[in-house]
Amino acid sequence: MSNLKITSFQAYLFWENIDKNLQNLSLRLSSIREKTDLIILPEMFSTGFTMNTSLAENMEGKTMTWMHEQATKFDAVTTGSIIIQEKGHFYNRMIWMRPDGTYEFYDKRHLFGMGKEDDYYTPGKKQLIVELNEWKIRLAVCYDLRFPVWLRNVEGEYDMLLIVANWPERRSAQWRALIPARAIENQSFVVAVNRVGHDGNEVYHSGDSMCIDPVGNTVYYKPNDEDLYTFSISKEEVIKTRRLFPFLRDMDKFSLKN
Repeated sequence: MSNLKITSFQAYLFWENIDKNLQNLSLRLSSIREKTDLIILPEMFSTGFTMNTSLAENMEGKTMTWMHEQATKFDAVTTGSIIIQEKGHFYNRMIWMRPDGTYEFYDKRHLFGMGKEDDYYTPGKKQLIVELNEWKIRLAVCYDLRFPVWLRNVEGEYDMLLIVANWPERRSAQWRALIPARAIENQSFVVAVNRVGHDGNEVYHSGDSMCIDPVGNTVYYKPNDEDLYTFSISKEEVIKTRRLFPFLRDMDKFSLKN
């Protein structure tokens, strides 16, 4: 059964400075020495969590090009969210960039109204599950974490929930509680990658990136410091958990209306 090797980068982000962020990320990622399948960067990794839509790029922009370069260099899928402008709308868009240059994307569904994100960005309407090394992976961005119906693992359709974020330290207790809850209720791994440091609004981010297994055990957890870390997870753990405790088959039936 296929294992998945993941490199999580809990990065410090330079406020609204695309070139400096890409330069720093390139430098830090260059220290990767072992083969990895997936490199995960935070939400809005090229700018920080900003409502400055003048920083938006298109799908042929420098950050997309950079992501392809990294994916090719490490022969690994590279993912994280960036600001995209498309057809007169702005999106907080999570990119799933493959080494061959093909990609998929997920537009953040739940926009953070307290930060006026919904005044500037257009919400996504579609859920997305991608595949990598026999794993089915559900993509999500930050505030999505608070909405379990949107993330529900209907009939066990995904093996891992992947969340990228700019989640502030002042609400870190909720972050640390909700991630294990999503893993346990969906009987999946949850990998959540946050940023560290202050942003341009003097909001502090403590990181607390983590990987939780399908029964709620911690595989990886890192508070406070910038951290580039590679670890492996086993799909057999997902299969075993669902075989021994077939809770997913007992869930209530429901439908979502967008």
